[in-house]
Amino acid sequence: MLTIPGLCWLCHMPLACPAWGICSRCSSALTSPACCPRCGLPAAQGIAQCGRCLQKPPPWDKLLFVTDYRAPLKSLVHRLKFTATTALAPALARLILLKVNEARRNGAVAKPEVIIAVPLHSRRAWRRGFNQSALLAAPLAHWLQCDYQQAAIRRTRATAAQHKLGANQRRRNLRGAFRVEFPVAGRHMVIVDDVVTTGSTVAEMARLLKKRGAATVQVWCLCRTL
Repeated sequence: MLTIPGLCWLCHMPLACPAWGICSRCSSALTSPACCPRCGLPAAQGIAQCGRCLQKPPPWDKLLFVTDYRAPLKSLVHRLKFTATTALAPALARLILLKVNEARRNGAVAKPEVIIAVPLHSRRAWRRGFNQSALLAAPLAHWLQCDYQQAAIRRTRATAAQHKLGANQRRRNLRGAFRVEFPVAGRHMVIVDDVVTTGSTVAEMARLLKKRGAATVQVWCLCRTL
């Protein structure tokens, strides 16, 4: 059941601006502990790269997320993804935008040239009826005036659901699962996903983009599993 228009999706209080979807009080309460700006995992300062990234950095350059994977945002992500509550997407995309704007003011991230979404295989997209990552990426590209490439990377084969697999299984599951469909050499890219858990999916995509010559690759998501 959808929330009555004009009420916050979280606290159900009236919104000053109905288009926000989530009120400023609830938005500001969505915080996480200090995390490494590269991998997004807990770090002492949250400013410089952690020891893990200094020794073995992930294939992307920055990872930005709204909160770790917990309530209350976890429940909204679940509603979007598994109950087809697509009316939530603009409000959730706005949460990422607020985080991006804050990071840009602090000089932590740069504005990208191209925004892409983690793709679904055509069979899974047909069954679900939508791609939740694309529903987040499209408005972000519009608000930031970036190029949005809907079919930038194609999933070339159906894979087992990632949330059912362990870390090593996730990596094996994704080998050869993607193909870049447009020129990326020298361009600054952002990959948008709903939740980053082990990072296997976005890592495989980032490796492909860097191999094709992408200048930088950032990852933006709603939640990061810590």
